Amino acid sequence: MTSHGFQPPADRSDRALLAYLQQELSAPAEAIAGYAEILLDEAERNGHGEFRDDLEKIHAASRSLIDYIASLVNRSRASPRGPSEDSEDYRRLLRHDLRTPINAIKGFGEMLREDAAGVDDARALVSDLNRLLEEASRFLERIDGLVSFSFPETEATNAEVSAEPVSAMVAHRFVASVQPISEGEADSVAVLPSRILVVDDNASNRELLKRRLERQGHSVALAESGSRSLEMVREAPFDLILLDLLMPDVSGFDVLSVLKSDDALRDVPVIMISALNEIDSIVRCIEAGAEDYLAKPFDPVLLRARIGSSLEKKRLRDREREALEALRIEKARSEQLLLNILPAPIVARLKSGETVIADHVSNVSILFADFVGFTELSSRLPAPDLVGVLGRVFSAFDRLALKFGVEKIKTIGDAYMVACGLFGRRDDHAHAVADMALAMAETLEILNDTLPSPLEIRMGINSGDVVAGVIGAHKFVYDIWGDAVNVASRLESNSLPGRIQVSRSTYEHLGKDFILAPRERLEIKGKGAIEAFFLTGRKQGATCRSQK
Repeated sequence: MTSHGFQPPADRSDRALLAYLQQELSAPAEAIAGYAEILLDEAERNGHGEFRDDLEKIHAASRSLIDYIASLVNRSRASPRGPSEDSEDYRRLLRHDLRTPINAIKGFGEMLREDAAGVDDARALVSDLNRLLEEASRFLERIDGLVSFSFPETEATNAEVSAEPVSAMVAHRFVASVQPISEGEADSVAVLPSRILVVDDNASNRELLKRRLERQGHSVALAESGSRSLEMVREAPFDLILLDLLMPDVSGFDVLSVLKSDDALRDVPVIMISALNEIDSIVRCIEAGAEDYLAKPFDPVLLRARIGSSLEKKRLRDREREALEALRIEKARSEQLLLNILPAPIVARLKSGETVIADHVSNVSILFADFVGFTELSSRLPAPDLVGVLGRVFSAFDRLALKFGVEKIKTIGDAYMVACGLFGRRDDHAHAVADMALAMAETLEILNDTLPSPLEIRMGINSGDVVAGVIGAHKFVYDIWGDAVNVASRLESNSLPGRIQVSRSTYEHLGKDFILAPRERLEIKGKGAIEAFFLTGRKQGATCRSQK
């Protein structure tokens, strides 16, 4: 193995094969040891001291077997001789070394089973002993199938590979699919050059990491202490932090805890680097939010791989966060667009899952407004100018609707319709609509000074009960219907230019605070003759209760 972690590929097949062998043998061996520990505990709890000696021998043999299996890969690293050299002798030796502890386990186990068979209160012990012996037998049966080494000189076909022993086939596929590390890979240019903060109280370690990371294309900043690192991450953004665990002023673990508790910094990935290679430290750092943990001295190739992995995950998290933010903005835009079409309470009901919205609402005041002579005006003005005029006037009316807390229902050509009292009880619904009507007339008078041609408006107001709801599926709309709506429309169409005409029902709401002049009775289609009044203003001293 070179200083860069490079290993010649010639030994990879041997190491892969022994690693697979270790993996496949470890599980049954651990099961045997587990049953042995259970049996020792049962014997002690149930007072069967006469079985203890044999059980301890079984347990010792199982631990010996586990230790031997664990040593297989380490042996291949330490010795220049692998399983492919003198392979038949090696296989015989391996079978022998594996069978020796298993034979001891089976021998002592079978004798113990005979001894315990005649003991009445040892049935549970015999049951677990049978399981242990079954595992030992299966282990013996697997040895011959696993301890066979065969590697084709060239790439094998599927049929050839399937004919090989399973262990050799698995190892061969691994070697073919996982490319070996090449010379110089530790210092090759990173796919994602990034800004990295190195935190270490040792100057030599900081400089070495800086040089190596800069050769990979990263921009590197150095912090000599935990407290300084916390200052730096608040001064400038970093894509990754390499953090030493053991430092004199503030420990790396404390720095990690501060970073992960700060909403602005918690998403910056942190790789812990420490000479303290113990499971407690690793687990606690990972639990605290560290992306990874590397023990000193670290392999440069492994460091590069883990930095690359952490940066890639951060990049994906950043993209996800950006996508979520874009989605949030788009959702807000869509909701605002929906609020421009439907009243806010109706939007809330639709979002809650209501599919049919239809309400009978009492005590509502409705206003219709229409421009006089607009048809003739539309024939004289170019389309952009005409739309511009309507846009300016209706936008001003919309602002008044917000000011007085009145709900705009719709525009129909040059007609404008609002209502008040639709959502929740509002005793001043007629006052709000009356105030808005007066403000609309005043606003139009001001706007006329700037319009290509002055406009006149007539309005009608009525109060009563309505049916309100959402209709349509593709282009849905919130609308109101009923006799009160029809009367308000007739009052507008029968009004005079520049005048606001109200019904008797609205008059009864407004009489104390507004100036209202009676006019002759009106003939309304479907209703006959009705009383009507002209609204001319508020009485002096009357307070505007409706303004929001």
